[in-house]
Amino acid sequence: MSDIKQDMEQTGLLELAGLQACFGDAVQSISEGIDCPVVVVDRKAIVDVCHYLKDKQGYEMLIDLCGVDMSEYPGFVEGDARFEVVYNLLSIQHNKRLRVKVLLAERELLFSTVEVWPTVNWFEREAFEMYGIIFNHHPDLRRLLTDYGFEGHPMLKDFPVTGRTEMFFDEEQWRCVYRPNKVENRVLIERTWPGVDRG
Repeated sequence: MSDIKQDMEQTGLLELAGLQACFGDAVQSISEGIDCPVVVVDRKAIVDVCHYLKDKQGYEMLIDLCGVDMSEYPGFVEGDARFEVVYNLLSIQHNKRLRVKVLLAERELLFSTVEVWPTVNWFEREAFEMYGIIFNHHPDLRRLLTDYGFEGHPMLKDFPVTGRTEMFFDEEQWRCVYRPNKVENRVLIERTWPGVDRG
C-alpha cells in the first residue's frame, strides 16, 4: 500500500482515492490542510487533474489562484522549486473545498487552465505579473495591475521594497516621467515566522 493511500485512510480523504488511482505518480501528495484537503500535483498533469476534479468530483468553481515565492521560507534549499501555484476550488453541490498545489522552479512553464475554468484567466495574469510565473497557452498573458513600462515582478522576495524607479509629474514637460529610485531599504522590524520561539 502506498504512503499516499495510508495517509488518505488515516485522514478520511478516501473521496480523493479516485484521483490517485487515475493519475498515479502525478499526484505527489494528498493531505488534510488547516481548512480543507490539499493535493500536490505534478505540473505536467495540472490541466488533466483540473478537468477530472471539475467533471468527476464536482469542483465546478475556482475561487482563487495565487502564487507563492518560497525562496525565504524556513527550510528552503537552493535548487528546490521556488514557486507554488495554489488553486482554491469549491464544490457548491457537495459543499466542500479543495486546495491544489503545483511546485515550479524558476522559468518553468505551467499549462493554463482557462479551458477548465474561464475565470482563471485574470488570476493567471496576476500570478504572471506579480511572480513571473508563465502560463503556457494562456490566451492573453500580459500585465494587469502595473504600468505598461513596469519591469520586474513586485511580489518576489528579492524585489526591492521601494521599487527600482519612481514616477512623478514634471510641470515643465507637462507629462509623467520616470527616474531611478534612490531610497534605500530600511528594515525596522526583524522578520519572524509562526512557531519560532520569540524569547
